[in-house]
Amino acid sequence: MNSLPHYLLYPANIFVEKTPYLVTTILGSCVSVCLYDSKLKYGAINHYILPYWNGQDLVTMKYGNMSIIRIIEELLTFGCTYENIVAQIFGGAEVLTGMSVNFHIGKRNIQVAMDILEEFKIPICVSETGGNKGRKITFNTLTGEVKSEIIRKDYIDENIDIKIKKSKI
Repeated sequence: MNSLPHYLLYPANIFVEKTPYLVTTILGSCVSVCLYDSKLKYGAINHYILPYWNGQDLVTMKYGNMSIIRIIEELLTFGCTYENIVAQIFGGAEVLTGMSVNFHIGKRNIQVAMDILEEFKIPICVSETGGNKGRKITFNTLTGEVKSEIIRKDYIDENIDIKIKKSKI
């Protein structure tokens, strides 16, 4: 797994390449959707901050509804098909404290991913979301494998919702 080139994905960005990479990102309330075409062995990942573009600012990849659709479109330009694409969702923790916790940004970020993937009929094979601690994930775009670690290893967050379904990966 370490022989591939590494790429650090910053918030409000996407990564879609035909060349295999190990893509690492750090998530708190942000969410990453990892898409993988099991036939062509191409992967794509995003890191979005907010669930929906409000139509007022510039369209950027910081919005889930924009960045998820964009990585789907990019994979389709590589010859990928909906039938061969599976998704994994990570992040969406409620890491903020104080008044901002009332906005439930993590939960809303998770929901937009689930809604859009359902709309495009892309199955979610792994979902590791929620809780109140951040995660570091590393996505292998060649194999579709994702390594996920809680930022504080000495803490077990019982609120994390982990779902693993049998998938094509």
